[in-house]
Amino acid sequence: MGKKRIVRKRGRGLDQGRKARALSKISKRRLEKGILHIEATFNNTKATLTDEKGNAIISSSAGALGFSGARKSTPYAAAKVGELLGEKSAAIGLKEASIIIRGVGSGRESAIRAFSSKGVQIRSIKDATPIPHNGPRPPKPRRV
Repeated sequence: MGKKRIVRKRGRGLDQGRKARALSKISKRRLEKGILHIEATFNNTKATLTDEKGNAIISSSAGALGFSGARKSTPYAAAKVGELLGEKSAAIGLKEASIIIRGVGSGRESAIRAFSSKGVQIRSIKDATPIPHNGPRPPKPRRV
């Protein structure tokens, strides 16, 4: 007959093991000022903390925290990403940050709120969502 397999469903919500692993991988480098780049798409929310020159220090995403499928793009998942980066940045000594946000996803505001709730002072918020000026060439009309 063989062994019975236990199938565990994935993607229910925040995976505590992944969050603990993410918090354990903190940079030894001390940083007082930084830039937080948030990319909020329709499918995911990614966040990267960089220094003033743009060198990446910490990064995380909703998928990296264990969210999967449609749950990755929710404001709750984005808030958890913001919280995690806030905890990590407090551990490396970040005092103030500028925020650059890209995309039109639903996690834009909640990621910023969760990040700022961890005691980091926000200097400025800049929306750098890419906007096409003309876009691709439109399709030819159908011939029927």
